[in-house]
Amino acid sequence: MSDDHLASQASTRAEALRASPALFDAKTLDRLTRVHPAVVPLIFGPAIVVFAVRAFYDMSVLKTILGILGGYGIWTLSEYWIHRVVFHFEPDHRLGARLHFIVHGVHHDHPNDPMRLVMPPAVSVPLGTLFWLFFAVVFELPFAWAIAAGFFAGYLFYDMLHFALHHAHAKNRVAKRLRELHMRHHFEDEECGFAVSAPWWDMVFGTYSPKARRKSP
Repeated sequence: MSDDHLASQASTRAEALRASPALFDAKTLDRLTRVHPAVVPLIFGPAIVVFAVRAFYDMSVLKTILGILGGYGIWTLSEYWIHRVVFHFEPDHRLGARLHFIVHGVHHDHPNDPMRLVMPPAVSVPLGTLFWLFFAVVFELPFAWAIAAGFFAGYLFYDMLHFALHHAHAKNRVAKRLRELHMRHHFEDEECGFAVSAPWWDMVFGTYSPKARRKSP
């Protein structure tokens, strides 16, 4: 096989991994499924600051910090289980299969599309609102402010990290390890590596990549 043919195959595969198809026939609706990664911090950054300021204003520094750490912990568990249970639930019937493809399947088929690597605001904002209401009911104000600050900070870090793992050049050992684990999830075993930003949960719940584990010191 010639070098030109190999290069052509590589180019075609790279393009397929980047160029995901329209999810809806209506262009306006399909645009809601695509988002530039800079949009996420523009929306959630100010919200995190507001939540944190309210928490520090209404509570002691220690209690606020504990709440933020608790919220971050809740996020990491949510990240793992949402990815494992919701994103990777693949019903057999046609409608369910279509819904799965819209929610997560398109990302696995075209993992390098830069406009489909972070959650679109059409989904993240309503879902974030539901989480905030849940925190307000369960933890009550003002502690819910701190929980929300940590939770959404964890979400923002996850979304930005997810984009970076697909498009940035890993420069240190931790970044390289996280990228390896996520790429194994995409291209080797979809039943491993559900936690993108908190891989310790894969260790706890038995879904850490066996091949990656063998490479560990």
